[in-house]
Amino acid sequence: MSNLDIIAAHYAASDRGDLAGMLAPLGPETTWTEAAGFPYAGTYTGPEEVRDNVFGAIAKDWDGYTFTLGDLLDAGDAVIGLGTYQAKHRETGRSFTARVAHVWKFEGGKVVSFEQIVDSVPVVAAMENR
Repeated sequence: MSNLDIIAAHYAASDRGDLAGMLAPLGPETTWTEAAGFPYAGTYTGPEEVRDNVFGAIAKDWDGYTFTLGDLLDAGDAVIGLGTYQAKHRETGRSFTARVAHVWKFEGGKVVSFEQIVDSVPVVAAMENR
């Protein structure tokens, strides 16, 4: 599989709600960085940390959290996914839409890092009680 195919399979698993499929490309040393300002900001290593600190936290806090892929760009040893997050916060009942870029980096056909770049303002605003 090409780098692009590996990430396309990740997004296809996301569309199916298949967490195991989403985590499949991550190895024990893969770093996953959620953007500063995002509610789950930080860098996590390996699929278990990503599952617990990102996807588990999102599932606890949000209803209908989705990523809609707009473009998937092949940059050789990097693949970039551009799209939109949407969800409704369970506690506040507020919804958001935010643009996002995912930067996947590869070495030797393996994912070595993921970085999220996101407009976190609408996400945080949806979580705030006013």
